[in-house]
Amino acid sequence: MGVELLASKRNRSGICFDPRTKLAVLVTLAVLILGGSFQTAFYYLPACFPFLMLLASKKWKGAGVYCGVFSVCLLLQEFALPHISGIPGYLLMLAVVMPLYFSPSFAAAYFAVTTTTVSELVAAMERLHIPKQVTIPMAVMFRFFPTMMEEWAAIGDAMKMRGIHLRGGKAASILEYRLVPMLMCCVKIGEELSAASLTRGLGGPVKRTNICEIGFHVQDILLLFLCLLGLVYQVILWVRW
Repeated sequence: MGVELLASKRNRSGICFDPRTKLAVLVTLAVLILGGSFQTAFYYLPACFPFLMLLASKKWKGAGVYCGVFSVCLLLQEFALPHISGIPGYLLMLAVVMPLYFSPSFAAAYFAVTTTTVSELVAAMERLHIPKQVTIPMAVMFRFFPTMMEEWAAIGDAMKMRGIHLRGGKAASILEYRLVPMLMCCVKIGEELSAASLTRGLGGPVKRTNICEIGFHVQDILLLFLCLLGLVYQVILWVRW
């Protein structure tokens, strides 16, 4: 897994989506999962949104992994779970149901993080009139995880250079040599990103200018309409229940 797994960069290939559309897809999937729509066949239609968005942005690897995990879990649920009982059945159900119902949200989050820059995120949140108390932490967290992944890879390279690995009787040292530097790096990364955000004027009293060009296009309108249908369907289920 490369260091660039969660590196957010501007998407210059395929179809681009507005950050607000990505946020709408995330909210829709979360509402459907928490609302219980995953127990109905309608859940599988919104579950296709992350796959289609990954394909449209030419992220073939992410789309393939998501489609493979979702398809395997779905097949196991339909054909294997009804014929297995007892403790093995419960274990298999736990291993199948969790990825099946939460993988769409993870895939949508992966797509949003890897195709949206911090400037685009801030511009979208300003268009939505979200308070700065929410915008600044979101901007910091948006860069926190990619930077943390880079530090984790660097710590792993340093351990390999010093001969610390699972073999050779040094497996117990991994806990100390990985977690302690990682905890220190996390604290330092958070402080540096917070300072960088404030330096760029995120906490200033004057409204910031932004050169990012964001806006809704045909693909955004289509996805937003489908998200609206999903939310309306969930409200109807709540009323019936």
